[in-house]
This record gives sequence, structure tokens and C-alpha cells, in this order.
Amino acid sequence: MRRRRLPAAVPACILGVLILVAAPALRADDDAFVAGVEDLPLMPGLAEVPDTGVVFDKPGGRIVEAYAEGAVNRGEVIGFYRQTLPQLGWEAIGESAYRREGERLEIVLLGGDGDLVVRFTLQPN
Repeated sequence: MRRRRLPAAVPACILGVLILVAAPALRADDDAFVAGVEDLPLMPGLAEVPDTGVVFDKPGGRIVEAYAEGAVNRGEVIGFYRQTLPQLGWEAIGESAYRREGERLEIVLLGGDGDLVVRFTLQPN
């Protein structure tokens, strides 16, 4: 798999507070979850990209951004989350957007099939 260069950390500056969160070491296992979102499963075949995650808690809700990559294709990722997320209480509001209890989750696919980067963004609705 060709390695993409992503920023060492993705900054978030809201209300003058900057928080950077390093993702755990690169991993790809069946019981993994996206860092910062304890109930968002990481699809088998994807591994989090280290040092790219951001978690910010504010009074109006949390903001989380995380990146994962893998030798998977777009259809597999879309299908996995379309099947899995409703079981966790997420309602689909588009092909790759979901909402639950005042939060919105967006899953953006970058790159091509077989060398895909997935960006997860969670924010208040």
C-alpha cells in the first residue's frame, strides 16, 4: 500500500483553545474503534493514521476528527458504515452523513479504491 503524507497533527482552534490528539499506533483489527469516539467502530481493513486526530470538547458538544487508511474500496466502506451505524443509533442523512442525539458524523473518502484514506468528522448538529 502506498503511504500518504498527512499532517503530523490536525489543529482545531475554537474559542482560542487548540487541542491536538495523537491517534494510537497504526492498527487494523476487528475490535478497533475510532480514537475519540468510543462507539464508532473502525472498519476491518482500515488502520488509524497516527498523529492526525483532533478531539475538542466544548459546552455545545464535542468535535472529533480522525483519519484511517487501508487497502479497501469506497463501496466496502460505505456499505460497512451504512449497515453498522444504524445499529448504534445513528440515522443516515445522506450517503456518508449520519446524526444521533445532537451530533453529526460525516465520513469522507479520499483517494482511490485499494489505497483509501477515510476522514471521520463528528460535530454538534
